[in-house]
Amino acid sequence: MSATDAGATARPEIVVHGRSEQPRGWLGWIATTDHKRIGILYLVATFVFFLLGGVEALLMRIQLGAPDATLIPPERYNALMTMHGTTMIFLFVVPVWAGFANYVVPLMIGARDMAFPRLNALSFWLLAAGGLTFYGSLFFSPPEAGWTSYTPLSTGDYIPGSGQDAWIFLVHLTGLSSLLGAINLLVTIVNMRAPGMSWGRLPLFCWSVLAQSIMLILALPAIAAAVTMQLTDRHFGTCFFEPSCGGDSVLYQHLFWFFGHPEVYIMILPAFGAISEILPVFARKPIFGYKAIAASTFGIAFISMLVWAHHMFTAPVGIAVMIVFMVSSMLVAIPTGVKVLNWVATLWRGSIVFRTPLYFAVGFLALFTFGGITGVMLAIFPFNWQAHDSYFVVGHFHYVLVAGSVNGIFAALYYWYPKITGRMMSETLGKLSFWLTFIGFNMTFLVQHSLGLSGMPRRISHYPAEAGWGTMNLISTVGSLLLGIGVVVTVYNAIRSRRHGRRAGNDPWHANTLEWLPPSPPPAHNFDVLPRVRSVTPMRDIRATVAARDAPRADRQRA
Repeated sequence: MSATDAGATARPEIVVHGRSEQPRGWLGWIATTDHKRIGILYLVATFVFFLLGGVEALLMRIQLGAPDATLIPPERYNALMTMHGTTMIFLFVVPVWAGFANYVVPLMIGARDMAFPRLNALSFWLLAAGGLTFYGSLFFSPPEAGWTSYTPLSTGDYIPGSGQDAWIFLVHLTGLSSLLGAINLLVTIVNMRAPGMSWGRLPLFCWSVLAQSIMLILALPAIAAAVTMQLTDRHFGTCFFEPSCGGDSVLYQHLFWFFGHPEVYIMILPAFGAISEILPVFARKPIFGYKAIAASTFGIAFISMLVWAHHMFTAPVGIAVMIVFMVSSMLVAIPTGVKVLNWVATLWRGSIVFRTPLYFAVGFLALFTFGGITGVMLAIFPFNWQAHDSYFVVGHFHYVLVAGSVNGIFAALYYWYPKITGRMMSETLGKLSFWLTFIGFNMTFLVQHSLGLSGMPRRISHYPAEAGWGTMNLISTVGSLLLGIGVVVTVYNAIRSRRHGRRAGNDPWHANTLEWLPPSPPPAHNFDVLPRVRSVTPMRDIRATVAARDAPRADRQRA
């Protein structure tokens, strides 16, 4: 008897009637309002942008692999840097979690669809429009002001063409996409949970998505206001940020980082949630400290909204203000440390099953912890004065977001791929991808801390041989190539497994949450019958019910 059979016969509390399948073919994908199809559209689109951003990063690393390189002119290097940073932040890390959340959150909470299906579809198409608008600037004049687009670099009269305007429109379109998606997810989680799924039984990934949604709703208006004022400064004669006419460029920094620092946690909180789902499954034991992990998620969200000015320690800010932001920045380490310790305790003395999702989850745990430590260092403003705008910051930032978010994304991809496609990804290729990315990542970014401490500034397109940075930059470039190969292996694994992977079945990992109850992939209506949720691990309860019912039958057969 299967777990699905148990769910269908164990005192059903709600019956969800099926609905007709979506139209077939490309028109069905364009017109779809099914949260699962929209989730897949998000995942495919964002991974395309991820590959584009990765190619841009490799070109920059090749340029910096040797002193006095001339492969890329300085102005083109600035454009590459702007395209890479903007792509990874606005077109990959944030919306890729929207893809996972779209697909699995309704399944996790026992819902038929998102609360507002048409609004959900609009969210994706706004993201696609933003990406196309941004990359359309390549045919005219790409933006060159960096992914933060500080003024006066983005507002001065010397800024050519319309590339910066394309960046502004990207921020508006992707911001509106994220805002609508956040409202949709918030309403879905609050109002559409299965019978018995109280707040104390909500999956930890849903807790993290809920916190992320609240942060997006609070933070996005600040960046929308900032880029709107930047646009009017550029074209309508206003003077919000332009110092030459009495504007204040520091105002732009405050508005940007009021969004930008919470954005770091907006990108990492869903990874925390995914790791909290994956570790107990492959440790074969319940998550340690469920309530502490859920509470620490909102602790991180709250504190992160109060620490934006630690990005501005070299701006004209008073010492008393810097002390306040230094202390508040360090406070973020407390709820983060709670998570890390609970994850380690979950693995401690577990019956570990070494599968690819666990590899990426443990890699996340180790590398993100290192990135967090260097973040505490940068929160100390005297140290920040020395390391600001150096490659130390580049190394720290990538340990948090590449080691953090991207390892979490790959862990989630390998974990939920069987549910999305009905096929298993290759374990051999998955583990090969992990080791290539793990080794390549550390080769690329670990040495950048030393480069920064030895004086190498970020955002430079070349450096002289006598600076002594050539060897470490060469190591970093070789590492980036290994990292790129590792990413390509996972992409190939996903494409190949779609047709040739082993069939997964409903619950290949023996997981804990409700998304593994329906078939893989799930039908359009998700569930025919939902059992009442009685704990934070409903699938474990269902498997126990199956075992209890099958035991007398097995005894009779032996007799």
